Amino acid sequence: MATVTEEIKATLPETPNPVILRPEDGHANVIQGQLLPLRLFTTDEYEKMVETRILSADERLELIEGVIVKMSPKGVKHSNAVRRGNATFSRHVGDRTVILTQDAIRLSDNSEPEPDLALLAPPLAKYDTRHPTPSDVFLILEIADSSLSFDRKDKTRLYASAGIVHYCILNLKARELEDYRDPGADGYRRKQTHTAGQSFNLVAFPKLTVDVDELLPPEANS
Repeated sequence: MATVTEEIKATLPETPNPVILRPEDGHANVIQGQLLPLRLFTTDEYEKMVETRILSADERLELIEGVIVKMSPKGVKHSNAVRRGNATFSRHVGDRTVILTQDAIRLSDNSEPEPDLALLAPPLAKYDTRHPTPSDVFLILEIADSSLSFDRKDKTRLYASAGIVHYCILNLKARELEDYRDPGADGYRRKQTHTAGQSFNLVAFPKLTVDVDELLPPEANS
C-alpha cells in the first residue's frame, strides 16, 4: 500500500528532482490539515518570471528544487558580515576571482539560489549573458543567523549534489565557520569547524589562508 508521501509524489508535475515539502518543514501547502501537491518550477520558468516582472526584482527569492522560497530578511549583523566577506576576499583573491554577492547561481534545471557570497572563475565578461553554473564556482559562503537550519541541511545537500567543491557557513551566533569539502550525491564527505582565532584555506587556492576573525562582525559588547 502506497504511503501518503508516495501518493502525493505521484501527482506532481514532471519536473526534475521533485521535492516533497512536509508540514514540519514549514514549507508544505496545507489546507484544513491536508498536505497538497505543489506546482514546481524549472529554472527557465523562474528566470522568465523574473525577466517579465511577474516576480518583483525587489523581492528576495530563490528557486530551490522547483520551489520559490522567500529568503529571510537581512539584519544589520548579516549585512555587515556580507560586506566584511566581500572586503576580505577582495583583499586576498580579488585579482584571481570574480566576487558575487547575493546574486543568482544556476545550479540545475530546478534550482537557482542566491548565496550571500561566491567566488567565481574569471573573467567577469563570461557572465555577461548567463548566470554562473557549478563549474564556475570556487567557493560559496552563506551567512547564517536565522537561516542556520536551512543553510546547514537543505543548502548543504543542494550544493553538494550540484558539485560545488567548497561550501562554508558563517555561523554568526556561534561565531564559527563550518567548512564543507569533497561533495557527493548525498552531501559533503569532509566537514571542519573553525572558531574565532583560527584560519582556513581555500580549495581553489590551498596555499592561501583566511582568518575567521576577518569575516566575523565585532561582538555587540566589544
